[in-house]
Amino acid sequence: MDLYSFGPIALLLDGAYWLVSRLHEFVTPLAPEAGAALAVALLTILVRIALIPVGRSQVKAEITRKRLAPKIAALNAKYKNPEVRQRKLMELYQTEKASPLAGCLPLLLQIPVLSAIYGLFIKPEIHGAPNTLLSETMAGLPLSGNLGTLLGSGEAWPRITVYVLLVLVMAGVAELQRRYLLLPQDPPPTPPAPVPGQPTLPDLSGLTRIMRWMPYMSVVMALIVPLAAAIYLTITTAWTLCERLLLRRILGAREAQAGSGNAEVVPA
Repeated sequence: MDLYSFGPIALLLDGAYWLVSRLHEFVTPLAPEAGAALAVALLTILVRIALIPVGRSQVKAEITRKRLAPKIAALNAKYKNPEVRQRKLMELYQTEKASPLAGCLPLLLQIPVLSAIYGLFIKPEIHGAPNTLLSETMAGLPLSGNLGTLLGSGEAWPRITVYVLLVLVMAGVAELQRRYLLLPQDPPPTPPAPVPGQPTLPDLSGLTRIMRWMPYMSVVMALIVPLAAAIYLTITTAWTLCERLLLRRILGAREAQAGSGNAEVVPA
């Protein structure tokens, strides 16, 4: 079964094709040899601009979780009964309007975009018409090809330097993300079996370990997906790093000011 023939996904693919084609027409006079690649880059920037509110919410949730860390540690130490501890933790999250899964939302929202770009450069036809994007190149490399097809062509050098540069940039950004974006934290306790009639706290122990190395998954994906999708991944990972660091600085300063303001209020 062709996943891209499914109604909503086909509609997304058609919309992405129309937008990339229009952007391509717009930028081709500026970069005739890399118009489609530049169009993918512009699409990536437009998507990331649209996701800024989501990124802001993610950082706010991150700051909230950091602020709640002492309370969570106190609850874990105070309540030894797993069911009671689970209930108290859920009450704390509900009171503070926080979610332990808030950080996953930006990643989930980007999956359809990456899937659409992937489809744009592997499908021979889009909406019954020939896919003209398949013939587009950057630095002599087809945007529809990946590292495997390049190595199999027998003409990898010197064109492979494009992939080397992309991978080096993504690897550097991934290491910076792992160092500065992933907050150090103790692994969350594995929740007990569900208690009838009570909300359950999701088991995040496995997710926590995976998230430590999530930045490097983009590097691996860039070696497999078409070059156009690798361009998207490179730009979006670099954007994520800069956006998160900037929002942490801005929202963290506001949180600190609010905290100091509340500390100055002394009851009569």
